[in-house]
Amino acid sequence: MKFEFLDHEPERANTVRREPPAPAADAELLDAYSNTVVQVVERAGPSVVHVKTRNGQGGGSGSGFILSRDGFILTNSHVVHGATKLTMQTSDGREARADLVGDDPDTDLAVLRVNLPSLQHIAFAPSGQVRVGQIAIAIGNPLGFDHSVTAGIVSALGRTFPSRNGRLIDNVIQTDAPLNPGNSGGPLVNTRGEVIGVNTAMIPSAQGICFAIGSKTAEFIASWLIKDGRIRRGHLGLMAQEVTIHERVVRFHKLRQRSGALVLEVTAGAAAAEAGLQAEDIIVWFNHEEVRSTHDLHRLLVGEQLLGQRARLTVLRRHELLHLWITPRERPRNGG
Repeated sequence: MKFEFLDHEPERANTVRREPPAPAADAELLDAYSNTVVQVVERAGPSVVHVKTRNGQGGGSGSGFILSRDGFILTNSHVVHGATKLTMQTSDGREARADLVGDDPDTDLAVLRVNLPSLQHIAFAPSGQVRVGQIAIAIGNPLGFDHSVTAGIVSALGRTFPSRNGRLIDNVIQTDAPLNPGNSGGPLVNTRGEVIGVNTAMIPSAQGICFAIGSKTAEFIASWLIKDGRIRRGHLGLMAQEVTIHERVVRFHKLRQRSGALVLEVTAGAAAAEAGLQAEDIIVWFNHEEVRSTHDLHRLLVGEQLLGQRARLTVLRRHELLHLWITPRERPRNGG
């Protein structure tokens, strides 16, 4: 087999070829990048914990991070779901029993609590400040290797990803920061050491395609789990995704938003079907609240005050604005 090497020049006798020195600017950029990652790890690393689980079939482990000084910890639902015993180990080696505060398989998030002094917590990044291309740093315990750090960039925003019970999780961040089993529940942080996502999954057959639940969803769900221990949400019986509304339609109907929730599928016999909702409808208001994305719709459906109560759903059907009446039902606790 013959190979041809492009742009290859044979070395001349008694000649030593040397690579040209790297430009000073490149060296400075490398130092700046390295220093940034080091500073982020020093700032955020002490807040990351190793979550260990036990059940009737053995044990497992994952990651999590401390939300507050009084011991609340956020992790993935699939890390702790069904566990009969939970323990947590901090970055300085302290280990303690953890109690499950609340678990939401629909968003693959769970909150634990431990009773330990001097806990260092981490903050969520302000909503809407994540950009494609920005540096993303993951800290966790992949394959049992405590407090491992990987770095990459935010590859894409607005992805959807199926949870373990089949419901689509919206506004998921795609990153190429390498993740492995055990990273689940750990934070994906920005260069200020703030949480932009909760690492949750990877595609084993691909390289550099990993996913994190966005901070907006994570912060919202965590606050409800801490408050009530569970999420009560209205169930409409539809699948949807965020979509941009054509500018001419926005101007014609004098809409303030430029996006809505596009209905992909309506479940027969569910509340959405009974209200007359159809595939390709774009939901723009729910009970007089703007719906710019599926996250907005899910947020408005959380809580018991709407369950069984008639609500107004405003949709764009082609170019017509329609008002429908819908009665949300409580989503079964088993996710069905």
